[in-house]
Amino acid sequence: MDIQEALRHTVTTHPVVLFMKGSPKFPQCGFSARAVQILQACGLESFTAIDVLADPAVRQGIKEYSNWPTIPQLYVSGEFIGGSDIMTEMYQSGELQELIKGLNAAE
Repeated sequence: MDIQEALRHTVTTHPVVLFMKGSPKFPQCGFSARAVQILQACGLESFTAIDVLADPAVRQGIKEYSNWPTIPQLYVSGEFIGGSDIMTEMYQSGELQELIKGLNAAE
């Protein structure tokens, strides 16, 4: 399976996927830390986190997959949502909570 197929498989088989630097317990950049805090503030207790620092192919591949140049990147139900700035805006407007709440209701 090539990297694009692997990424597509990951984002479509997990409800919430965060490609980040580090892990939720030990984020390696401020933007990744903020993304984790936002997801937790939305009441999401667990989600799939992929450390892009662990694999250069994933780090470059996810940027190509999404056509988005920065990390972190959030996917919900297979759809690319955005990075930490977009997550912040969506959280402040309540849109992200609704997206995740709807997801929790569907489980």
